[in-house]
Amino acid sequence: MANAKIMIVDDDPDYIDVVKTILEREQYTVVTAGNKIEGMEKIRAEKPDLAILDVMMNAWQDGFEMSRQLKKDPQFNNMPILMLTAVDNRTGIGFKSTAGDPTWLPVDVFLDKPVEPDVLLSEVKKLLSNKVENGTGI
Repeated sequence: MANAKIMIVDDDPDYIDVVKTILEREQYTVVTAGNKIEGMEKIRAEKPDLAILDVMMNAWQDGFEMSRQLKKDPQFNNMPILMLTAVDNRTGIGFKSTAGDPTWLPVDVFLDKPVEPDVLLSEVKKLLSNKVENGTGI
């Protein structure tokens, strides 16, 4: 799925740089945003094939809200969402078990920061492959 466009929304510019480098080495096109508002604007403009969202940005729940907004939007409801966050470490609350719940946490994959590059790439490839197989193609 090289050349797929991936949107990263995270308020940590260093983490964005790391993830962007990992993805660009695999020939993905990467677009970034530092918060929910900028992320939604860029998603509407860029129409990425996949979104990688942090949870805690300007507000602790921004990533949760963004995932729900995207899944309710007919233009983006089939776009895979990978949540990549340290929310479990910072809050002590585990959210992994609710990943995929259409109301609470409508994401396709939930990964904890820090993540090994091979794990991230494996999940990205799976999500993009599923998108093609389901006919919502790239």
